Amino acid sequence: HGARIPSLGFGTFMLEPADARRMVEAALGIGYRHIDTAQLYHNETEVGAAIAASGVDRGEIFLTTKVWIDRFRAGDLEASADESLARLGTDYVDLLLLHWPNADVPLEETLEALQRVRAAGKARHIGVSNFNIALVQQAVETVGADALVTNQVEYHPFLSQRKVLAQARQFGMLLTAYCPLAQGKVIGNDTLRDIGARYGKSETQIALRWLLDQEGVIALPRTSNEAHARTNFEVFDFHLTEDELARIDTLQGDERLITPGIAPAWDRP
Repeated sequence: HGARIPSLGFGTFMLEPADARRMVEAALGIGYRHIDTAQLYHNETEVGAAIAASGVDRGEIFLTTKVWIDRFRAGDLEASADESLARLGTDYVDLLLLHWPNADVPLEETLEALQRVRAAGKARHIGVSNFNIALVQQAVETVGADALVTNQVEYHPFLSQRKVLAQARQFGMLLTAYCPLAQGKVIGNDTLRDIGARYGKSETQIALRWLLDQEGVIALPRTSNEAHARTNFEVFDFHLTEDELARIDTLQGDERLITPGIAPAWDRP
């Protein structure tokens, strides 16, 4: 839907402000050009400062933030977007997402407010995060499939998102994978290690390549270690074979790591 998004981004979930400042600047130095933050992370100010200090032109960076569920009412959502822009030190974000669904506010009201932010030029693209299939369907029926560019959800080799991914492709949306390394649980997996040996790559690199080799999938690894951030970025010099992708596919189950009380009824594999 007109968005050009770097397929590998740098996530800042659970990064303390000082670490976010340090790591975003380091990530941009490594070559990342897609940075993901959120109002809930309480590090937008530091992310903005890191971008300003990096020397990388703002136009080269795809910047995402997310509106928290307590700001979903019309008027309040638009005000929260302005507050995010002020903290980030920018006139616009490239992508503004609804962070989680909120059953207490009509989705139509929230989406209409989100569209107003985009129409004002304060967000170039909009989308959703942590929406199940039914909620994405409702969102599409409200604003049209071409209005939403992504659904950001947990996705890694141990969690099947086949149904969610199929729906995203149906509507021409991308699936953005957070926790792509299953919070480190990919390390030590025999299948990933065995495939990695062929390429001289680690289990984490194989897990990321598995995601990026899927049509319409973006990955957002997060780390507070600069060496790990560099290693995560070194995944563009190889591709997995169809047989290797299929082997990793067999690992997919229902191992969900992020499921707070506000989560919707998840779509099971």
